[in-house]
Amino acid sequence: MGFMDKLKSAAQAVTGGAARVTLEYQPPVVFPGDTVQVHITAVSTGAEVQSKGAFIDLHGQEWVNLTSAEAATEKDISTSKTSFETSVSIGGPFTLAPNETKTWEGTVQVPPTVQPSYTGVHSRHEWNIRGRIETFGNDPDSGWQPLRVGLKE
Repeated sequence: MGFMDKLKSAAQAVTGGAARVTLEYQPPVVFPGDTVQVHITAVSTGAEVQSKGAFIDLHGQEWVNLTSAEAATEKDISTSKTSFETSVSIGGPFTLAPNETKTWEGTVQVPPTVQPSYTGVHSRHEWNIRGRIETFGNDPDSGWQPLRVGLKE
C-alpha cells in the first residue's frame, strides 16, 4: 500500500466512508414493548475494515416550538430534548476484507414505557432508528430512518 492509499484509508476512517451500511426493518409502526426485526448490511468501500461490532441505535426526540402572538417581537421559543436513546449490539467484532459484504439480523425491543410518536400544535415527538458498525474514527452508519411508535391502549 502506497502513501496515497494510506492517506485515502485514513480519510475514509475519519469520515465514516470505510464502509457503506444499510438498514432494513419491520414493521415501520410499533407499539411500546414491541420488537423490531432488523437487517444490517455493511460493504467495505475498498480497504479492510476492523470493527468492534454491528449495532442498532434507537433514538426518541421531543421538540417544543412556542410562537409569540406579537408579530413585531422575536420571543419565539424552540427547544428539543432527547427522550430516549439506546444502542443494541446485534453482531460482535469482525473484519471486513476489501470489498467484502457482511449481514446481520436481529431484533430490538422498544421499551414498554416510552412516549409514542405524535405531532401537536406546539410540540412533536419523533423516533428514529439506524444501523451502524463501530470502527476507528467516525462509525459508518445507515443514517437515521423514521420509526413510528404508536399509542398502546
